[in-house]
Amino acid sequence: MNNKIIEILQYELKKGTGSQFHEIMVNVSVPLHRSQGIDVVSFGNSQHDSDYYYLIRAFEDMDELEAIQARFYKSDAWINGPRAGIIEKISKSVKTVIEMPMSAINALRID
Repeated sequence: MNNKIIEILQYELKKGTGSQFHEIMVNVSVPLHRSQGIDVVSFGNSQHDSDYYYLIRAFEDMDELEAIQARFYKSDAWINGPRAGIIEKISKSVKTVIEMPMSAINALRID
């Protein structure tokens, strides 16, 4: 069975910023992630409250996760791009990293 590491990020956003946050993710952040080789599996507002958000990314292993993220978060494209608009809208962030079969990861994918 072919497994990968997935990182699940959950954000509690500042009240009333969910739609703005999603717009930045759709138009700027996710395209930037993908242009840097990051496998964005799924992302979006929570169905229970639009001011809660999730982002799921997949990596080959923990070494790849750490290397790609170190490069991405130090890049000018991130720092001078969506970083400020994203960070200013987040009240709380929770991160979970688990191993998962590719079949399960592919079932989570959105286009």
